[in-house]
Amino acid sequence: MATAARKESAAVPRELGSTLASLRGALPEWWPVFLGLAILLGPTFYDLFTGAWIGEEQGHGPIIFFLALWLIWRKWPEVMAALGPTPTGNWSGWPVLAIGLMFHLLGRSQKILMFEVASIVVVMAAVVLLKFGSRALRVLWFPFFFMLFLIPLPSELVAAVTMPMKMAVSWVTEHILFALGYPISRSGVVLQMGQYQLLVADACAGLQTLLTLEALGLFYLNLMRHPSAFRNITLAILIIPISFTANVIRVIALTLITYYFGDAAGQGFLHGFAGMVLFVTALLLILAVDNGLQWWLKRREGGSGGPGAGGGRVRATLKEAT
Repeated sequence: MATAARKESAAVPRELGSTLASLRGALPEWWPVFLGLAILLGPTFYDLFTGAWIGEEQGHGPIIFFLALWLIWRKWPEVMAALGPTPTGNWSGWPVLAIGLMFHLLGRSQKILMFEVASIVVVMAAVVLLKFGSRALRVLWFPFFFMLFLIPLPSELVAAVTMPMKMAVSWVTEHILFALGYPISRSGVVLQMGQYQLLVADACAGLQTLLTLEALGLFYLNLMRHPSAFRNITLAILIIPISFTANVIRVIALTLITYYFGDAAGQGFLHGFAGMVLFVTALLLILAVDNGLQWWLKRREGGSGGPGAGGGRVRATLKEAT
């Protein structure tokens, strides 16, 4: 056992060394591509990291982007195995690159963040097509699909969907706290608890929060790779009520913090901490629902005697009869 463990631990540095060696070997071919991407997208990333991505509404951007890069890195051996020793590019990458450059030009010149962020995804997909072909893009379909959650939606759509969500979260929060005996009332999305008034903001129960939690759930499904399609689809659908429940828990936590510790605590550090509570709660609910689905599927399979059990009993009966 100890010898096997030492061999396994020694294999990790060797694999890392071979990966770094292959990266150094590819650097002469790739440095013009990296330089072009840095010149093109560098100002965009600077604006995002100093602007939109430090706010609450788009604060999930860096997390999704780096998780997508990690997914590409993780699947890269599978890409190389699918392409073989001599990968070839695909000419279809040129029109995709033209579309990405058009998005970038419109986004930068007209200050349209949606187009500017979309250009990142399209240009990266074009580079994969040009260098490795469509087969590589098919292998990497999920990381690029995952990056679509980076793209901010039009403000009109966000406002139209967010208001009913905030009303629902406010209504549920009011009724839960009232049932627990707290002096709370509600007017629209404004909660009155004791001497404090709390406005349920977009970041607490908005569409962007729902999309972020949906992205988190899809990332979890991609890592787990459940063989059951029913389990995957059901969990993906249930992420929506899970997100709603997590938002209600966050608003309840902020309301109680403000009620017991004052408005400064509710709007200060603890407000940001409640955001962490939101994602931790959502992740725990996703794990709980996933385990519940696994238990239900196992119980259903056990109750039916497993696949082919009925056919086995019929064949045994016929054998006894003959």
